[in-house]
Amino acid sequence: MRDKSSATVRTTVTADRIVGLGLGALGVLGFSLSLPATRIVVQQLDPWFVAFGRAVGAGLLAWAYLRLTGAPRPTRAQWQRLPIVALGVIVGFPLFTSMALLTQTSAHSAVVIAVLPAMTAVFAVLRAGERPPPLFWIVSAGGLLAVLAFLGASGAVGGALTLPDLFLLAAVVLCGLGYAEGGALARELGGARTICWALLLSLPVTVPVTAVAAAASPPQADALGWSAFGYLTGVSMFLGFFAWYAGLARGGIAQVGQVQLAQPVLTLGWSALLLGEVVSPASIAAALVVLGCVVATQRIRQSPRTVMARREAGAGSA
Repeated sequence: MRDKSSATVRTTVTADRIVGLGLGALGVLGFSLSLPATRIVVQQLDPWFVAFGRAVGAGLLAWAYLRLTGAPRPTRAQWQRLPIVALGVIVGFPLFTSMALLTQTSAHSAVVIAVLPAMTAVFAVLRAGERPPPLFWIVSAGGLLAVLAFLGASGAVGGALTLPDLFLLAAVVLCGLGYAEGGALARELGGARTICWALLLSLPVTVPVTAVAAAASPPQADALGWSAFGYLTGVSMFLGFFAWYAGLARGGIAQVGQVQLAQPVLTLGWSALLLGEVVSPASIAAALVVLGCVVATQRIRQSPRTVMARREAGAGSA
């Protein structure tokens, strides 16, 4: 009986990791277009309007979703954690990336964003109690170095550290915090409800800032600009998090977070398609290396403490 029970637990954990990986990959695919879309829209609209206006639009979608699904209200303890999610992914990352992309290209920005998986893993330790083994950190560092080497060879890296780079670094730190906290909270609330309640909680801030930004610089954009803004609202700020937070909750924040290693390569692909940038053949080799590192991190056995924490809270992540 004990052997059968152990086999059942191992099968369930493996299934959770596979589902979590799939959901995480879907979220990363949605997020990979965020930087090119932001680059397009901030050339026409005020960056403050872009950052907070998309949160307002997503907040309205979140209100409709919560109403239609009859979602229960978060507990007091969960309300206290939601502002951390909002600070990271609703305010911090959109604002600082919008400011950076006023003058910086999306390809260059992908260089700094490449450290986001590592930052997410660090906060998974600090905020979610996960304990990845040493081999995990070694493989993760290898994936990060592969991405940076590829971006450097492609010409995305150049020049000294600038103010836009500092904006991007701030975005990465806050986003890593928001990802880890949201992934941990999604074990209790579920991925969709976590981002929806965070968006709803942010409306008292995002609505006034959007109104002031619109009054100071009336929004005017062409069809492409508004399409990019719509993508940032509906996918980058809303639907993408349904899959991303659910994936982090099911598969482990640190491990599923490594799927983000593929995001800079995908972002360069979108930049080439939408912004006319040339992607060298080396991108294929780099993509294969990154894919190998992602697969390797998923095969590394998690610590019992990490698995236990996720399993104990897993019932609330549906």
